[in-house]
Amino acid sequence: MKFRFTLFLTAACICAGQVAVPDAIFYDDASRPIAFAVNEIQKAAPGAIPEYRLNQAGGINCKYCLTISAVAGGGKNGSAQSYAIRRTGNSTVVIGADPAGAMYGGLDIAEAIRIGTFASLASSEHAPYISQRGIKFNIPLDARTPTYSDNSDAAQANIPEMWSFDFWREFIDEMARHRYNVLSLWSLHPFPSMVKVPEFPKVALADVKRTTIPLDNTYSHTGSDMVRPATLAHLETVRTISIEDKIQFWRDVMRYAKDHGIDTYVITWNIFTFGAEGQYGITKAQDNPVTIAYFRASVREMVLAYPDLAGMGITAGEQMENRSDEFSKEKWLWQTYGEGVRDALRKQPGRQFRMIHRYHQTGQTEILDQFKDYPGPFDLSFKYSIAHMYSIPNPPYINDLLPGMPPGRKTWLTVRNDDIYSFRWANIDYARQYLRNIPPPDKIAGFYMGPDGYIWGREFLSRKTSHPRPLVISKQWLSFLLWGRLSYDPDLSDAQIHRVVGQRFPEVDPTWLMDSWSPASMVFPLITRFFWGDIDLRWFPEACLSHPRHQGWFTVRHFIEGSSMPGSGVLNILEWRKIQASGGSMTGATPIAIADALADHAERALAGLPRLRQKAASYELQATLNDIEAMAYLGQYYAAKIRGAASLAMFDLTAAAPDQAAAVRSLEAALRHWRDYARVYSAQYKQPVLYNRVGVVDIPALIANVDADVEMARSWKPKTIDESKLAPRRSDRPFSK
Repeated sequence: MKFRFTLFLTAACICAGQVAVPDAIFYDDASRPIAFAVNEIQKAAPGAIPEYRLNQAGGINCKYCLTISAVAGGGKNGSAQSYAIRRTGNSTVVIGADPAGAMYGGLDIAEAIRIGTFASLASSEHAPYISQRGIKFNIPLDARTPTYSDNSDAAQANIPEMWSFDFWREFIDEMARHRYNVLSLWSLHPFPSMVKVPEFPKVALADVKRTTIPLDNTYSHTGSDMVRPATLAHLETVRTISIEDKIQFWRDVMRYAKDHGIDTYVITWNIFTFGAEGQYGITKAQDNPVTIAYFRASVREMVLAYPDLAGMGITAGEQMENRSDEFSKEKWLWQTYGEGVRDALRKQPGRQFRMIHRYHQTGQTEILDQFKDYPGPFDLSFKYSIAHMYSIPNPPYINDLLPGMPPGRKTWLTVRNDDIYSFRWANIDYARQYLRNIPPPDKIAGFYMGPDGYIWGREFLSRKTSHPRPLVISKQWLSFLLWGRLSYDPDLSDAQIHRVVGQRFPEVDPTWLMDSWSPASMVFPLITRFFWGDIDLRWFPEACLSHPRHQGWFTVRHFIEGSSMPGSGVLNILEWRKIQASGGSMTGATPIAIADALADHAERALAGLPRLRQKAASYELQATLNDIEAMAYLGQYYAAKIRGAASLAMFDLTAAAPDQAAAVRSLEAALRHWRDYARVYSAQYKQPVLYNRVGVVDIPALIANVDADVEMARSWKPKTIDESKLAPRRSDRPFSK
């Protein structure tokens, strides 16, 4: 049968104080996904396990036999990526529907060995709850072909890493362990760094370069000036490499991903011509026929150069004009990307190549009309929580979209994490609830999760230096585990996750650790549902900031006048004040209730730290506890600031001195909490740091802003707020236009 691969494992009995492990492995080593699982089993076992080819099965004496096979039609109902585990006496059988399913079954075996539950592994069936589970990776390829995030410290530090196979080997291994199967690489204009186009050969870029001049927060938010003359005048070469070797490098990366059950996509914004501008008459003008020909040929070569590229994604922005002529957005995208793919598939008939068209800055009717003749799978893509996945587990923005989607058409969800860059987040219940609320698979193709304001490459925030630096996916391992494993199986038990945590940190009781880690992690969803800024430019909860061109620091006045997240059921302060003053009944979570919840979560997080610190031996656990402490102090800060804002709002209305005094006391408490937050944060992380979407962040320097809130409350004059002059900040629109 097609996809016939079988892996035989033999398990020894548990003796006192020992973990059952296989005593022989039989497998088809030509199956790379299964070979990866076998390698994981070997690493999990206390000693090396003899390995044999599949055709030797039966010729080796097995005392306790375990068989894992990948057979088309096997697994759970024969569905892709599924597998079943059967235990009968001393025999264990794992049947995967395909190599990916067999790999996942093998990874279950490896995990069971690590946590000591292999002997008690029960019969079960497994199939993916969400079929496509991806990472959104804004990839800083080169100063000359940047991504949307390049004007940041993280991007500049990671440019060399993007051309290191060691990086991608480690990153892809971690993705597979956590059951992710989509890697999406996002770039403004990747072609000069990834393909050589015969019609435009001089566009292809040799070597890898980055700028040596300091970057800042003055760059356009639409990416239009991500490459400036000054940056090009001060370049350094970080790797010497020909375009031919670049193409081979990315072929190797995509093949390695494929060998781990992972599909690779390249996703672009438009129209950007960095690296090609001015050559052969190429410009970013939408009506330039040379530019159209260049893009069409570049897309063709991208498809032809990379046989393991699963597809491409496109955006009708950020640099496209709203035109209604032959050069309209969608006509341009069809002439370039659509026709480019068709040109390639004429040379590779029978190849399936998926196109993902983002809803962003365009409309569904125009998309589907222009791409009606696309020769392959065609999906859409939607910003599910806009920029804040850590807000509420059931964001409302897609609700208006789904009923109008044509039958059979599906959308991907862009799940943006522009909430947490620094910290190790871990709350099982929130992740499980969020994933269970994702709409059903008849409308949803899958998701890709990631930030625009940070780079999920190697981590360069920590003050602790090492070479190489740890990967973000490794540092925030439990967060990635939760979102990956629970999107494959939302029924994965808390007990199983706790066992994994216990194996990672054997010096502490995992229940104790999660009793602090989980509530600390809820600080971000609670504050963002209360104080809402839809896109990343408008709200960065780690620092109570937006980009300086929007607002910068959010004062206590902004908290009074701000809005809560649509669909959250949370009253903002002015809504609460109106009901409070009229004696009406509250019909949502009040600001005080949110403050109480923040304070309670912070208190529970801090309460468990002393006994955990007594036993914390490893640097990783110590750093995790520091993150928990920092998140807890941030929660205490926001709780006190909300209370101060509520009291000050009442003073503004009533002129009652006790209300003003209460506001001052709360904001003085907020100042103490921010000092604690800044102390713990700056002990672990570098400051200041440049992020591309909110600018320079310096947590200790913001103490002055927190102190100014206290003075604002002391000098506040009643009747300062005129609600009739406030522009509504609530954003109920779906982020699709």
